[in-house]
Amino acid sequence: MKDFEVIAPPEDTVSALKFSPAALPQNYLIAGSWDSSVRCWEVEQTGKTLPKAIKTMDGCPVLDACWSDDGTKVFIATENQVKIWDLISDQTMQVAAHQAPVKTCHWIKGSNYACLMTGSWDKTLKFWDTRSAIPMLSFNLPERCYCTDVDYPMAVVGTAGKSVNVYSLENTPTEFRRQEGLLKYQHRTIAIFRDKKQVPSGYAIGSIEGRVVLKYLNPAKDRFAFKCHRSPIAAASQDIYAINDMAFHPIHGTLVTVGSDGTFCFWDIDGCKRLKTSEQMDQAITKCSLNANGQIFAYALGYDWSKGYEYFSPIKKPQIFLRRCYEELNPRNA
Repeated sequence: MKDFEVIAPPEDTVSALKFSPAALPQNYLIAGSWDSSVRCWEVEQTGKTLPKAIKTMDGCPVLDACWSDDGTKVFIATENQVKIWDLISDQTMQVAAHQAPVKTCHWIKGSNYACLMTGSWDKTLKFWDTRSAIPMLSFNLPERCYCTDVDYPMAVVGTAGKSVNVYSLENTPTEFRRQEGLLKYQHRTIAIFRDKKQVPSGYAIGSIEGRVVLKYLNPAKDRFAFKCHRSPIAAASQDIYAINDMAFHPIHGTLVTVGSDGTFCFWDIDGCKRLKTSEQMDQAITKCSLNANGQIFAYALGYDWSKGYEYFSPIKKPQIFLRRCYEELNPRNA
């Protein structure tokens, strides 16, 4: 598809993929992987990528990674702890801990505070002042944390058992709402979307059954669900694939989904239509990210183990691609 390939990708499946925040004038991309590394590239306007730094986690797989709001630090979730990586000094330090692997981490820059939010398989959600070894707040979750998203002043957490917890982050983080049974099958990914006034107004959940549900916080609007990442309907059966990751365009508000079928899809959720489906690639797409101004779409190919160990091929290596996407994700150009 003539997309730009990122050079020197990780050696194992990508578990986290994030563009740098708008505070930085250049575009940087980080990727965390099951090979225990976090890598950073500078992305030039031409699409060329320059490897800038790499940090390894002593044999521990990286489950998530995120940027600080000023773009000078990266937080890395690995097993039972989160480390902060100072990109200027190239030093790391532990800033959070759980009783089980940390599945997600998000940096929150509020109106009167800044903190790190971590979700774990120990069934807790914690908020940390990174200068202290004791969490500011800790919330018990109904089950293990599977996926989270943050868009101040809102955070959402999807857990095992198909529960979704919504948190208000203004002043002090508090639980706002708990929702059960939005989807029939296990949650895999979650993303917050905004209304026309650029205010967080709801969230989307993707499941292992190739289905997305949009849940609005405004009670006047009902939820909306649609199917994706499925093979064409045949007479006998239809193949259904997990949705591995999602992202909303920061300008247009359109949605990107990536799946185990090796495709990415662009969606106009207001117009209830598909804008584009990519060619099918020879590996699953495990993670995706949009840069701060919505010009570049990054996606990572690798084996997601959805077909079991017998389909693993050591010959196929993980890859990361970059695509110019601003016009394709503009619903007015459809």
